[in-house]
Amino acid sequence: MSNKTTREIGDEGEDLAVAFLESNGYTILERNYHFEHAEVDIVAYDNASCIVFVEVKTRSSNQYGEPEEYIDEEKKQNVYKAAEAWVYERKMDGAPIRFDVISVLQASGEAPEIKHFEEAFTPGRN
Repeated sequence: MSNKTTREIGDEGEDLAVAFLESNGYTILERNYHFEHAEVDIVAYDNASCIVFVEVKTRSSNQYGEPEEYIDEEKKQNVYKAAEAWVYERKMDGAPIRFDVISVLQASGEAPEIKHFEEAFTPGRN
């Protein structure tokens, strides 16, 4: 059993997600962007001219479901709100954007399992 806090597990998952994205040609623009009570874990630029807002979910076990299954409607709304503020602050209205999810399963003593879901959710659709 791991003695790591949920925050430590989440931080490690985000570090793994950043490394994964960079190894796949993405440029990381920002991490842990906050607007009011909303947050987006990673803001990146993909190699196809798109700004990507990435929600990272990390778990040390899939006993109660896969990490990506923990993203509920409220979380999606918070990501949308943070993304909208990020785009507005940088005067990038009209830039192509998408919302991805990176799932990290980091079982103790095992190599991490990373899954990337492009266009995992879209405002107005689930």
